[in-house]
Amino acid sequence: MSNPYLSVVISAYNEEDNLHRGTIDVMVDFLKKKDFSWELIIVNDGSTDSTSEFLHQVALGKSEFRVIDNLHMGKAAGIITGALAAWGEIILFTDMDQATPIVELDKFLPKFKEGYNIVIGSRANREGAPMFRQILAKGQVIMRAIILRLPFRDTQCGFKAFTHEAAHKIFTLMNKINPPVVITGPAVTPGFDVELLYLGRKMGYRIAEIPVSWRYQESRRVRFFKDMIDGLKGLFLVRLRSLTNAYKL
Repeated sequence: MSNPYLSVVISAYNEEDNLHRGTIDVMVDFLKKKDFSWELIIVNDGSTDSTSEFLHQVALGKSEFRVIDNLHMGKAAGIITGALAAWGEIILFTDMDQATPIVELDKFLPKFKEGYNIVIGSRANREGAPMFRQILAKGQVIMRAIILRLPFRDTQCGFKAFTHEAAHKIFTLMNKINPPVVITGPAVTPGFDVELLYLGRKMGYRIAEIPVSWRYQESRRVRFFKDMIDGLKGLFLVRLRSLTNAYKL
C-alpha cells in the first residue's frame, strides 16, 4: 500500500469527555469525503482515564487509524512522536477538542501547492476567550517579535501542517536537543510551537499563516501566570540555544 497523502496527528491526554462527544467521528466523516488518502494517528500521552481503551476500540480493524501509547511526557512529545511516525506527504497536527475544526484544512492544502513547506493557523477572532487569555496572547506577540523576531501573529494555535520533509527534519532536531522525559499531571510546553517555527525559518522553509475559525475551550492545562512565565522562559531558551549553536544543522 502506498503512503497516504495526509497524516493527521493528535496528542491525547485524558480526553474521554471529548471522545464521548464524538470528535473523532467528526474528523473521520470529513476525511472520508476527500479524494486523497489519509491516516489518523492518535498518541495516547499516558492517560489515566479510559482514553487508551476507547481509542484502541475505535481503531480496531481500521487500517487508516493508528494509536500509539506513550508514557506521559506532555503534548509536545506526543505530537513529535506522532509526526515522526507519520507516512503522509502532508502532516497536520490538531487538538482533540477541535477548537479549530478539521474543516479548516481546506484553507491549508492550496498553500502547499504554491510551494509553502509549513502552514499555520492564526486565531484572528478569539471571541469567547477570557480577558486574561487575550492579554497573554497580545503580550506573546510583542515578546516573540523582540526576542526572536518571529513575524507571526499567532504561534500557539494548535493547528499546523508541514510537508513530510519539514516535519521530520524539525522534529528530529527538537527531539535531539530536548529528549522527552516522563512527567506528572496536565502540562503544556509554551516554547514548543515557537521553537518549531524558529527552526522552520532557520532551515529556510516557507511558512504561511492562515486565519482560521476557533472557539474557546476551557482547559485544565492553561494557568495564566505560570504559562506567562513559562512562555517567556521558552523564548529565552530558544534564543540561548541559537546563540550557543545548539541548532547547528
